[in-house]
Amino acid sequence: MNKITTTNINRKDGQAKVTGIATYAAEHQIPNLVHGYLITASIASGKIKSVNTQTAEKYPGVIAIFTHKNAPKISKPSNNFINSKIYEARLPLADDTIHYAGQIIGLVVAETFEQAKAAAHLVKVEYTSQKPILDPQKVTLKNAPSMFGEDLKFAKGSFATGNSTDAMAGAAAKITATYKTATELHAPMEPHAIIAQWQNSNSLTVYEPTQWVGGSQRTYSELFGLAPEQVRIITPFLGGGFGSKAFPWPHAILCAAAARKLQRPVKVVLSRRQMTANAGHRSQTEQTISLAAKTDGSLQGIEHTAKSYTSPVDVFAEPCTGITPAMYATPNLRTSQQMGVMNIGTPTFMRAPGENPGLYALESAMDELAWELGIDPVELRLKNETKEHQSRGLPFSAKHFAECLQVGAKQFGWENRTQKPRSLSRDGKLIGWGMAASTFPGLRSSASVKVRLLADGTAHVLTSGNDMGTGAYTIVASTAANALGLPVEKVRVELGDSLFPNGGMAGGSQMTASLIPAVMTACEEVLKTAQAKTAQEAFTSLRQSQRAAFEATGSSAPGEEAKKWAFQSWGAHFCEISLDEEIGRLQVTRWVSVMNIGKVMNAKTAASQVRGAVIMGIGHALMEDCQFDPNIGYPVVYDLATYHYPTHADIPRIEVSFVGEPDLNFNSAGVRGVGEIGITGVSPAIANAVYHATGKRIRELPITPDKLI
Repeated sequence: MNKITTTNINRKDGQAKVTGIATYAAEHQIPNLVHGYLITASIASGKIKSVNTQTAEKYPGVIAIFTHKNAPKISKPSNNFINSKIYEARLPLADDTIHYAGQIIGLVVAETFEQAKAAAHLVKVEYTSQKPILDPQKVTLKNAPSMFGEDLKFAKGSFATGNSTDAMAGAAAKITATYKTATELHAPMEPHAIIAQWQNSNSLTVYEPTQWVGGSQRTYSELFGLAPEQVRIITPFLGGGFGSKAFPWPHAILCAAAARKLQRPVKVVLSRRQMTANAGHRSQTEQTISLAAKTDGSLQGIEHTAKSYTSPVDVFAEPCTGITPAMYATPNLRTSQQMGVMNIGTPTFMRAPGENPGLYALESAMDELAWELGIDPVELRLKNETKEHQSRGLPFSAKHFAECLQVGAKQFGWENRTQKPRSLSRDGKLIGWGMAASTFPGLRSSASVKVRLLADGTAHVLTSGNDMGTGAYTIVASTAANALGLPVEKVRVELGDSLFPNGGMAGGSQMTASLIPAVMTACEEVLKTAQAKTAQEAFTSLRQSQRAAFEATGSSAPGEEAKKWAFQSWGAHFCEISLDEEIGRLQVTRWVSVMNIGKVMNAKTAASQVRGAVIMGIGHALMEDCQFDPNIGYPVVYDLATYHYPTHADIPRIEVSFVGEPDLNFNSAGVRGVGEIGITGVSPAIANAVYHATGKRIRELPITPDKLI
């Protein structure tokens, strides 16, 4: 089993959050603050014919109303993953064209939030509308681009080796099936919000929940013609991001532009209704999988094609097929991805983008093949484990996938599984057991950290890398404490400020892998600076010299290791479901997850991440579904009551354990990420359990009661 570095350290940020001391973006108290409220389009396709703001301008407290006719100045950024990135390539209020319902077409700024909201509803807009494209069956599909460069080790898209067509024709066993997933909405506890404050017109401070402080700093500098050091981003806490808070959205860009025009700090907070259209979503997908195998289960061919849908204003393909070459060995493999354009808001990253829906299809198909061959699903996966990433031609580093399967099966009691559908029941309900594999790439980027040893006997760690609820405060503190030989209570951590060294992105499950080696290096460097072996020696030297502090900066960055190895985290999920077939009520009753993520920095926060991801995966499997009104194009769900997601009553006890060893080929700490892997494989494990319980193969998510009765 995995050696755990720290097992029971409570969250360093826990007390601040439960007492309300933790300050989120919209809660900063800024003098002379005014409030903005968005005006959004009520049609999904067409043009603005006229905008009448006269009545709204006379409303008490109104300061300004911005539309496409008087849009504040904004510059086009380079819009790439290296320098800057925005979620929508089209800048806000760029013209009079409407591309999707809920698109931002104006901003009212007033002295109070209530005044801004009331005035926004007084703005009269006339449109020339046309029928929106909302039916995926009527969309023209094109080959999806590779959106993510090799710099992120995250390239997706088409791949082929061997001849999968011949393999399918000559296979002893073959299955072909199409799997569909629904549009999922981002619904973090903290809504998207921003406060933008200018000092004259040449210095900008942004309070915003961003997953990438350094990236946002560069993006805002390009948007407003500033040097990066003229922009300060402050994000000490995020109330969840899940991919939707990595880059600036149009509302934030418009807020900052309005604040510069008015020379007053402006706050904009999205309503839940506005978030359904303006804060991204996971695109619906349609995937077809074909598997060919020998009678002993050896895979001879895999074909995986996928379709997803983007908006007219930017390109984002849900990259489902990228994970397939990493999973199971076959001499004949072909993947391809297509994308269509609909009149919807721009989709974006959502926890395990591509991997989550991609593994739903692949792991469901593997289960179907196991039943077809009469082979245990665990054994089928063990038999076909690949030792290398087939599209990159590199061996995996520190791979313990087989151990995840074997340990999970033992903990769950998989050997007692019946081999026939509808063969288990309890209290008048059908019982089903299912399992699926879990995986996510090992990613890392450049990161820097400053460590200060202070004369009062404490250590201070500073970096712009931040914590969106994943436990970064805790593991940074514990890593520094271990390296310096201090109690963790003596380490103070400050995160999420662009004045600090660039700490990288809290996305792609890379924050820990990027940040922790930098913390270790910074601690080593500060002890060298102090000419001490431990922090206690340095403190003695400080007291003797009457010096205030020793400080040093440490950095880490990817090197040549990616040319030698493919880095991937692995896992397995096992679940039990019960089903009252008369009313279609499905309950997840038992869950076991086993993960291989390299070195586990803190078992408590790591297990919490897996549990949260499993819960989100249960929502993906059973509940989450955003459909669009075919007439007006708006999502028919509009708040946390109408958009269904799991609550406590839907979730069983989730047992989480870790296996494997530190991945020292990856970084000096041997640690990989854990934020996203836990959701991958959850939905197929449930779908596979449903088949075991009922004999019905559900190939379209979510698995709602109407599909089970």
